[in-house]
Amino acid sequence: MDEKRRQLLAGISLAGAGVLINACRTTSNRTGSATNEDNKNDGPAPGEVASVEVTATEDLMREHGILRRALLVYQESAVRLRQDASSVPLDALEKTANLFRVFGEDYHEKKLEEVYIFPVLRRSPGAPASYIDVLLAQHTRGREITDYVLSVTSADRIPSSNVEPLANALESFVRMYGHHAAIEDTIIFPAWKAATGQAELDELAARFEEIETEQFGADGFNTALKRMEEIETSLGLSNLDMFTAPAPPTK
Repeated sequence: MDEKRRQLLAGISLAGAGVLINACRTTSNRTGSATNEDNKNDGPAPGEVASVEVTATEDLMREHGILRRALLVYQESAVRLRQDASSVPLDALEKTANLFRVFGEDYHEKKLEEVYIFPVLRRSPGAPASYIDVLLAQHTRGREITDYVLSVTSADRIPSSNVEPLANALESFVRMYGHHAAIEDTIIFPAWKAATGQAELDELAARFEEIETEQFGADGFNTALKRMEEIETSLGLSNLDMFTAPAPPTK
């Protein structure tokens, strides 16, 4: 666990460390253990998402939000690599891959989906069960691509011979995981929720919180969110308005 926490937290600013401390203090709010008065008086620190009570499915889907933002970094990096490989800071790309490994693959996939979600749907009748083998195969392929990205970005520079293969690997990962997450959000998670009683869902929400604390020692979501924001800022991708589509052609 210590090594995983070092990988995820490495490079976080002092402000980020402050957010982590505040996350520890507000973790109990997510499970509803704090009083309404406490929730009203203790607001989130600047830059921190307010800790609120979330269901197990909401927890899974907001974690997908972090991973989708990592995919946006991959997509933009692939474009820039082809334009000018030297314009892509390898440390930012490496941090993104490490975040995806620690928060996405080792925690979200291995600790939650593969233990609590997929086995339930395998035993349940209906179409969702037919997706499980493909989703597991994509988890495996994603980890292979993450291994590759980490191996390439650990160097001081990207050799010209690796630019196109790296760009292709990033784009193929974005394409695969974009569809993967969409199927999970719209088919897998709703089917799992329907197959699980409300009392068990409440218990699992608390269990997911425990696993997150065991894995990261604090609020892993806010930690990953802070890290993702720092990566986006370092790459000049933090301004949402820059992604606004141009007006369509006039007739």
